[in-house]
Amino acid sequence: MSRASGKLFEDQACAFLQAQGLSLLARNWSCRFGEIDLIMQDGKYRVFVEVRARSSHQYGGAAASISADKCRKLQAAANLYLSQHHLNSPCRFDAVLFEGTAPPLWLKNIIS
Repeated sequence: MSRASGKLFEDQACAFLQAQGLSLLARNWSCRFGEIDLIMQDGKYRVFVEVRARSSHQYGGAAASISADKCRKLQAAANLYLSQHHLNSPCRFDAVLFEGTAPPLWLKNIIS
């Protein structure tokens, strides 16, 4: 996927989550552990969002593309974000998935 199409899907995911009542705090937050696509606020929760898009469900689709290694990196990046911003709020890790022409699928709590 190109950077331009990645940005398009992130834009769509952001708009979708905002329509669900979440507020955008940051986009494409980067650190030595990687990048967090979207950081949102959902009530008392700081939500770290991974956006994935695949043209089809072949090879497992968008959900299968989120590996255990990616989850570890996302957690490490989120911990650094919370530390740098001196936050001790509850948080969760969500994913917004796009496959083909289907509407976005929002998975909450992808990391326990």
